[in-house]
Amino acid sequence: MRLVIARCSVDYTGRLNAHLPLATRLLVHKGDGSLLVHSDGGSYKPLNWMSPPCSLRVAEPDADAQADGVVELWHVTHAKTGDALVVRIHEVIHDSSHELGVDPGLVKDGVEADLQRLLAEQVDVIGEGLTLVRREFPTAIGPVDLLLRDAAGGTIAVEVKRRGDIDGVEQLTRYLELLGRDPHLAPVAGVFAAQEIKPQARVLAADRGIRCVTLDYDGMKGTASGAPRLF
Repeated sequence: MRLVIARCSVDYTGRLNAHLPLATRLLVHKGDGSLLVHSDGGSYKPLNWMSPPCSLRVAEPDADAQADGVVELWHVTHAKTGDALVVRIHEVIHDSSHELGVDPGLVKDGVEADLQRLLAEQVDVIGEGLTLVRREFPTAIGPVDLLLRDAAGGTIAVEVKRRGDIDGVEQLTRYLELLGRDPHLAPVAGVFAAQEIKPQARVLAADRGIRCVTLDYDGMKGTASGAPRLF
């Protein structure tokens, strides 16, 4: 992982256009190719980012950009959509690289672990005609919560959360990209399942072709809660 603190401006073009004016920010370039742009506020959420599969190319600025104080240009391009993130660096304050190794993955809390177990026993909550292949299906970047098969033999990867936000959708997107490379599994559909799913996560999931399922934890345990299981 490469960590760069720099004075920079950022432009995103593609399905949406966004601009970050010149300011000091943290640039995180991860081993999976993704780039995240952080400020000193906003908690864990980046101001802008590019998810894998993507590539980063460093270029020399042209004469006009140099005249504006740009010392380096980063071009990050998504391999599938063509979306582009351009970082114009005016000053590098810190630049370091670190080998983090293989992450063991998130240890789920009790409710989330119970949700996964209950859903594995009740895959009809996701849809009719589904069968469980395996819980915690292993991949090179961590285990997929549930791997299912539909009646036609298609593969479905399910990410289970207690509260579903954008990070969970991004996590499932990475799993789908990796699983889709396996000819024995491809094509792989995605389902994002949680007790509560934030509106922004729903929008991103729909954009990625991922179906959202709201889980009724009490109902799945056999306790009537009155909440709908699916929508």
